[in-house]
Amino acid sequence: MEGLLLRLSALDADAEAAVRVIACFDALVEGRASLPALVRCAAGLAECPAGLVLPGVEPIRMREDGSELSAPAPAMEFGAVESGAVDLDGSGRVWLERPGPARPLDDLVLERFAMAARLLADRPRRDTSPHLADPGLVELVLAERAAAEDRTRALRLLGFDTAGPVRVIAVSAPAGQAGAAVVRLFSRGRAGGRLRAAAIGEVQAVLLQPRPGGPDEVARLRAALGEHDPRDVGVRIGVGGPVDGLDARSSWTQARTALRFAVAGAAERAVVDHGSLGSLALLADLPVERLRADPDVAALDRLAATPFGAQAIAALEALCRNGSLRRAAAVLHLHHSSVAARLEHVEDALGLSLDEPDGRFRARLALTARGLARSAAVTPRGRA
Repeated sequence: MEGLLLRLSALDADAEAAVRVIACFDALVEGRASLPALVRCAAGLAECPAGLVLPGVEPIRMREDGSELSAPAPAMEFGAVESGAVDLDGSGRVWLERPGPARPLDDLVLERFAMAARLLADRPRRDTSPHLADPGLVELVLAERAAAEDRTRALRLLGFDTAGPVRVIAVSAPAGQAGAAVVRLFSRGRAGGRLRAAAIGEVQAVLLQPRPGGPDEVARLRAALGEHDPRDVGVRIGVGGPVDGLDARSSWTQARTALRFAVAGAAERAVVDHGSLGSLALLADLPVERLRADPDVAALDRLAATPFGAQAIAALEALCRNGSLRRAAAVLHLHHSSVAARLEHVEDALGLSLDEPDGRFRARLALTARGLARSAAVTPRGRA
């Protein structure tokens, strides 16, 4: 422990992040995780590709989003790896493939990666059951057609209390980075309970069993996104409601619906709780083609394509979210007369008055419908 404390004090990065790195690898060893899961964890923590070579084991390389890379190139196999590598007592090697300079935690990730690899390679598995971090178990819990006994077994193998409530969270990010976003956000936000994740299509499904009395997940995720990490640009999150473990599929459906309402940008808009949508969730049942064909939605699309359209749409969003012209102006850091001028373009496009309650309701409905139609193009439904 003294050596660990000395090591943490020497790190430039936050020591709390280092403790989370150690805890992650310790959990994998304790759960007898598979070697691919170990490499996937290392890549996610380091946020760059990682690899492992052991005698009698196919070489493993993983991207930071959890997807597999092809087998190592000859230069990688037991050769020098510029971004960092550790030999496993002459019987193998683990490495990171960072294209740029090393980060403060790279040495610690490599050290714990190597220690876990040695332990998992030498430790026999209890049986041939899928290991606790197997994404296939998460998919089984969320599958549309699965027997109750199979869901129960999957929940137990994942380490969940089958009698306790679970929530499902859907995470989307550009360029296939949803897996890395999950690792980053849930580590940063100190998840209050047990969680497991799996990629379903281009969306990451996070199965979470909150700790009793733990933090509110929506508030915690908004706080994590509110740190304004540039890597979080484009991240959107939908949160399903708490349900019985055997009914996790319904929370997954809610999470995907909430994800369609999420708008990348401010944390308040990027994280949507299905429970807060109320009757607005009914709009998600409308076919996308019908939403796009609505005259008001089409009018907003035409307005958005004009030189001043993006500013006018942003002014309308601010007005709908804040309730008054002056509060919208404060949020946009503009004079209220400038916001009023932009809203005139919206009134002309829709043929209504935003001073009238019915006009404002119609404009907000059109704005929401347009957002749902646009989100359908970037939120695939996935397999489960």
